[in-house]
Amino acid sequence: MSIQDIVDFSQATTPAERYRPDATKILKGDPEQTVYNHYNSPCGQLNAGVWEGEVGQWMVNFTEHEYCEIVQGVSVLRDGNGNAKTLRAGDRFVIPAGFRGTWEVLEPCRKIYVAFEQQP
Repeated sequence: MSIQDIVDFSQATTPAERYRPDATKILKGDPEQTVYNHYNSPCGQLNAGVWEGEVGQWMVNFTEHEYCEIVQGVSVLRDGNGNAKTLRAGDRFVIPAGFRGTWEVLEPCRKIYVAFEQQP
């Protein structure tokens, strides 16, 4: 390994991957999403990058542990019991694997993420 193996998000030229949640999971709007997955570990369990989401709401089921830092916009994360957490620029948090609920983007949102997929 050398310094050239360091992944600098500000210098990365990762192509954008655009997608939408499965139509059966969308609750409101047209939540188009874009991901720039700058890093995938050789074992395939860890990845990191930048995610962007448009206004809308959809159901989520996290199979990975995910660290997030919101850098732009406003979202609301709700659990299965309806408890809510509003997420704004500057917020940093971890969503544990097994979390189920909804993600709602109120203002176009951008986050930095690091996700670890636990092997069964």
